[in-house]
Amino acid sequence: MKYRGGYAFEQDMKSASLAACLPFLALVACGRAEPVGDMPSQEELAAAANAAAANAIANQQKADETENRNYVNAERGFSVTLPEGWVKDAAGSNADGVVYEDPGAGADVRVFWQKNDGDQTLQKIVEAASNGSEGVDGDFIGDNEYRGTANDGEGNNIALRLLKQPDGSIVTATFVYPEMLSEQYQGIAEKLLDSLRIFAPRSETREGASPTAAANASGN
Repeated sequence: MKYRGGYAFEQDMKSASLAACLPFLALVACGRAEPVGDMPSQEELAAAANAAAANAIANQQKADETENRNYVNAERGFSVTLPEGWVKDAAGSNADGVVYEDPGAGADVRVFWQKNDGDQTLQKIVEAASNGSEGVDGDFIGDNEYRGTANDGEGNNIALRLLKQPDGSIVTATFVYPEMLSEQYQGIAEKLLDSLRIFAPRSETREGASPTAAANASGN
């Protein structure tokens, strides 16, 4: 066997040890190069945060829109829920009531309180309101409520609900829409009129008391 010097032998041993370690070092190096788990990038985190913020804003807007649709007149003692997407007619509205319009279809709803100085019966008031209208048809529900329909003679249908408050005053809701769009609007009109409620006006309730719906305004 050929003898090799101590220095040469030592070098061979170092080379062998290094060669044996190379696969392990390569594996460690590759392992360190890989990310730990599937961590999202900064862009993905930002996108997720933006999506969450947009969702929160949308939910708040939806809640605000629902609240805005619920018209409450605490001074006169009545409330009603307006159709989604309709727009308030500020010029036509006042302290006694409100007017809302469907932006593109020529339909509108008017809900107003009116004093009844002579304490007329609801029947008399309905007779007076029917003058000038065609095809008036409706029913009295007890002594203090009337539901009916009519035509204004100009191609519009009218859905009507009147409620007489305990003090004799009247809350009238009229939903007017084009006759040719009856199929589209009839259900909306009925739902709106069903939502009409009367309660004790603020002047007759203690401060902070919740309004109590009158029995004759329970709806369907």
